[in-house]
Amino acid sequence: MQDVLHALFFVVAFGALFLGVMLAEYGYTRHQGKTGVYHLRETVANLTTGFSYKVVDGIAIALFIQAFYLWVYDYGLQWNPELSVLSVLALIVFIDFCFYINHVLMHKVRWFWNVHVTHHSSEHMNFSTALRQNFTFALSGSWLFWWIPAALLGFDKNWVLLAIEGNLVYQFFLHTEQVRKLGWLEKVMNTPSHHRVHHGSNPKQIDTNFGGIFIIWDKLFGTFRSEEDAGEIKYGVTRMPAKPYNPFYLQVHDWVDMFKDVWRYKDLRILYKHPDWAQQHYGTQADTDNR
Repeated sequence: MQDVLHALFFVVAFGALFLGVMLAEYGYTRHQGKTGVYHLRETVANLTTGFSYKVVDGIAIALFIQAFYLWVYDYGLQWNPELSVLSVLALIVFIDFCFYINHVLMHKVRWFWNVHVTHHSSEHMNFSTALRQNFTFALSGSWLFWWIPAALLGFDKNWVLLAIEGNLVYQFFLHTEQVRKLGWLEKVMNTPSHHRVHHGSNPKQIDTNFGGIFIIWDKLFGTFRSEEDAGEIKYGVTRMPAKPYNPFYLQVHDWVDMFKDVWRYKDLRILYKHPDWAQQHYGTQADTDNR
């Protein structure tokens, strides 16, 4: 119960921080004479999906994710390094690499894309977009690729929790059009410029810039695309959800479409193939969400 209360405390504390930042961005853009940055119905949907995601995720971490982590830890290297600047940096870099792998899988495997499509389905880029998440994340198993490698190495679970939450907090600040280029930081760090490309739905923008804190993974593995080379960015997915302001629909519609395709074609490969595979393999009747 104590872990659940801690999880809910994080939801409230960071929720207040994020709301404050969103209000500041809204006030700044209004002061600059910019309109159309925030849209009330979309912002409410983003806040609602973000709240439901974080509540379910926090309870899942408290109830079974950390328990599974400890079970795996007993079979791993049990490194458990002393607290130091180097060990903290090693954990931050390692967790970000695990996020990169997890993020790539969420784009390449339909089962995981069902969770992630919610985040990409906004047609606008502002700080509220960062909160457009999906409560089924904890139920999809995607977290295994983020948590379990650290358990096998032997990092303390509380350190890992802080590193993951810190990674997510950093990513919140990437969702804005108000911050342009950041000089030399663009070479190493993920920045709003890089992340704007990631949220684009034009061909040169899809499946690029997967990093969380660092952009070095994308440059190493060939998934990097600079904003200058991406063309005009069109936010969203290529087939937008039919009910863009319904928080529940936004989080479950792709699951429904996937299972419809599995039933229609009697093909379990749809579960683990690319999100567009059913459409490409069986034709345009598939319910897959083009990107």
